[in-house]
Amino acid sequence: MNSGIRRLYEDLRSISVVVVYPPGEDRDVLLEQIKRIGCRLTIVWPFPPTPPVGADVVMFQVSQELEGSSGWRATEVSSTLIALSDYESPTNLKLLLDTHAHGVITRPFRSSGILSTLVLARSAQGFQGRLQSKVRKLEETIKARRQIEKALRVLMDDQGMNEQQAYEHMRSRATSLRLTVAEVSSMIIEAQEAMEKLGLRGQRPPAQR
Repeated sequence: MNSGIRRLYEDLRSISVVVVYPPGEDRDVLLEQIKRIGCRLTIVWPFPPTPPVGADVVMFQVSQELEGSSGWRATEVSSTLIALSDYESPTNLKLLLDTHAHGVITRPFRSSGILSTLVLARSAQGFQGRLQSKVRKLEETIKARRQIEKALRVLMDDQGMNEQQAYEHMRSRATSLRLTVAEVSSMIIEAQEAMEKLGLRGQRPPAQR
C-alpha cells in the first residue's frame, strides 16, 4: 500500500466524526460503519444552524436548512464536510453545490462506500488547504510588490531619487532596522500620508546625481 494512502487510513482511526442526520435505519448503517473504522463519533440532531466546531469530519444531511446559510461551506470551516444526500433533485443538487462539500454519500447508505468516501474527502480537504495557502502567499507577494512600487514612486517624486537609488535606500534601511523591504515601504507610505494630512509636504529637492 502507498505510504500516503496508508497514512490516510491510519489517520481515520484518530479523527472525530460528527453525524448530523435524523434517526432511522440509514443513520444506523452509517454509525455502525464509522464505529467499525474506529473514529470517535458524535451524533447531532436536530439540524444546527452552523456546523459543529472541533470535529475533524462533519457528515450532514442535505436539507432545506442549508438554504441561505453561508456557514455550511467547506471554505468557512476547518472540518472535512461530507454531504449525506437523500435524493438527487435539482434543489438538493443546488444546496449540495453551495456547500462545496469535500465528499458526498447518497441514500441508501451502504457500509461499502463510507471508508473510501472518508479517505477521499480528507485527501481533498488537504489538497484544498494547500492550494488556499499558496493563493494567500501569492496575494501577499503581489500586495507587497505593489506597496514597494508605491514607496519607490514616493521617494522618486519627493526625494528626487531615481528608481535604483530609491530601492537601494529602502533596502539599506531594511537591513539596518532588521525589517523587510515591504515593511520599510509601508513606513514610507504612511509617513507620506501623514505629511499630506498635516500639510507639511515640502518642495521636491533637486535630483541626485
